Amino acid sequence: MAINVITIFGGSGFIGRALVQRLAEIGACIRVAVRDPEQALPLKPCGDVGQIVPVQANVRDDASVRAAVAGADAVVNLVGILYESGRQTFEAVHVGAVERIAKAAAAEGVSRFVHMSALGVSEQSASVYARTKAAGEEAVRAAIPGAAIFRPSVVFGPGDGFFNLFASLARFTPVLPLIGGGRTRFQPVYVGDVAEAMAKALADPALGGAVYELGGPHVYTFKELMQLMLRETGMRRLLVPLPFGLASLQAAFLEKLPKPPLTRDQVTLLRSDNVVTGTHKGLADLGITPTAAEVILPFYMDMYRKGGRYTSAQPV
Repeated sequence: MAINVITIFGGSGFIGRALVQRLAEIGACIRVAVRDPEQALPLKPCGDVGQIVPVQANVRDDASVRAAVAGADAVVNLVGILYESGRQTFEAVHVGAVERIAKAAAAEGVSRFVHMSALGVSEQSASVYARTKAAGEEAVRAAIPGAAIFRPSVVFGPGDGFFNLFASLARFTPVLPLIGGGRTRFQPVYVGDVAEAMAKALADPALGGAVYELGGPHVYTFKELMQLMLRETGMRRLLVPLPFGLASLQAAFLEKLPKPPLTRDQVTLLRSDNVVTGTHKGLADLGITPTAAEVILPFYMDMYRKGGRYTSAQPV
């Protein structure tokens, strides 16, 4: 069955922008469902006139979600948060909203459903983020058994919230902390590869009903990633080990900020490695050769050498 209409919840975010650009190539009408449609307006030039349509959708409201998926042939959920704020709790976003979206899609007869999760999710995790992500996956499976679930490691690329975050911090401080000694391992995956993987799952129904762990070609410790970032930005900073206990103590205060740079739940996540387990399918099963961070970082980390920073208005 051809895909004529695709609804993407959270399509104006970092991964969403890359996916919209990739899906625009197949000629389908793309509804970018977001709380504030104006945030998605910069995406309209990615497709033909009228191809990319920003629509207002509140994932906490049944009627709003149903309206966004009405008549869609495929649905993508990219909605997620890294920290809680007011009513935006992990439970409300990762479980309640996900269940609402999946049930609305199922009621509409949608079988092609892509859901963004994360590596390390587990119902037994000490992290609330990881536990609610696991519960969200179960809600998707219950509503749409043929859904494709993606669990990426740290996703990088222009506009990312990882390398850009630490590069921005490095501009204002001579010291960068290595939480837990910087020994936590990551397997960064390029946002373009993530978008390509999702596009393939949407195009081929046979790729549904599976979990895909997405990781890049190399595994790095957190310390190695900080060293890579500093090398690409041309900055020299002191990397200081910070024990988990002390990091949690600092996070208890930092998480009270409107946009916290660190929370206690994030410190908990850093106690475990964030790499593919090999027990699920991956990029290779989708015919995708992963892109190394060293290939992409120079294109946007170089901005920090010139005293600038990446903005979401720039192309992915």
